[in-house]
Amino acid sequence: MKAEDTCFRTIVEVPQWAEPMRADQRFVLLGSCFAQNIGEMFQSYGLQCTCNPLGVTYNPESIAIQVLQALSTGNPRLATEKDTLQSSIFSFQSSWHCWWASTLLTDTEEERFRTTIQDTFSELGEALRKADFLFVTLGTNVCYRLREKGMTVANCHKVPGNHFEEVTLDTEACLKTLCGMMDLLQEECPNLHVVFTVSPYRYKKYGFHGSQLAKATLLLTVDELCRRYPEKASYFPAYEILLDELRDYRFYADDMIHPAPAAVNYIWQRLTESCMCKEMRQYLKDYEPIRKSKLHRTCTTRSK
Repeated sequence: MKAEDTCFRTIVEVPQWAEPMRADQRFVLLGSCFAQNIGEMFQSYGLQCTCNPLGVTYNPESIAIQVLQALSTGNPRLATEKDTLQSSIFSFQSSWHCWWASTLLTDTEEERFRTTIQDTFSELGEALRKADFLFVTLGTNVCYRLREKGMTVANCHKVPGNHFEEVTLDTEACLKTLCGMMDLLQEECPNLHVVFTVSPYRYKKYGFHGSQLAKATLLLTVDELCRRYPEKASYFPAYEILLDELRDYRFYADDMIHPAPAAVNYIWQRLTESCMCKEMRQYLKDYEPIRKSKLHRTCTTRSK
């Protein structure tokens, strides 16, 4: 499907960026499954991209914590006594985990795991300082906090639910958290531009009405962020493109909730048309045969 094909559907207008992305720039993507999907698109074209090194993260507080800890790791000026990286590491069911990372990062050996987590946060901090663009995809305004410490976690690691308090963040709380993140990024990464998106994935566990309220909270938050940081923050309407432009279940995965590959590819196309310079679009076109060859080799390897 082509973006310019308007027959039987509406088109979500995406303004052309005045200063579009270039292929020689660096990108970091953090957040929900949608950030992972788009980040993998960047990587598949050989672009300089760091994508969710700590795993998929959904709520504003967890994303902001990851950014703060990444920038403060190895930086005594930003280090705080409360909620340090080492305090986020714990043992559960004979394995070591980090409350601010996903289950993808785990180990049975404590010191090795502590080193891995420290290095991963340090590498993310370095990537942020070198990056030209940070894409942040917000999934929900619901977060979970440890009852004992009050610490917000990025992943519950299958620890029993009675250890957590479920908290629904309102717009004010989301704004406070993300403004703090933006202020830190402006100070530590002055050349970085932050692109916010809201994940089109709907959270069935909260009920579809509750999910829509969560998305509304995030959309209001991002809109205000872009007003407060007009030179440093912008919004890309991935949420609206899927829900308003691709209003058909063929654009959803088998669970009828996650975007299907066709939807991810289409939103990627809209991103390239509106947010990338002419030379970068040509680079993607020239790189496409290489990308297809790599994908074919990967599929062949998996099928063996």
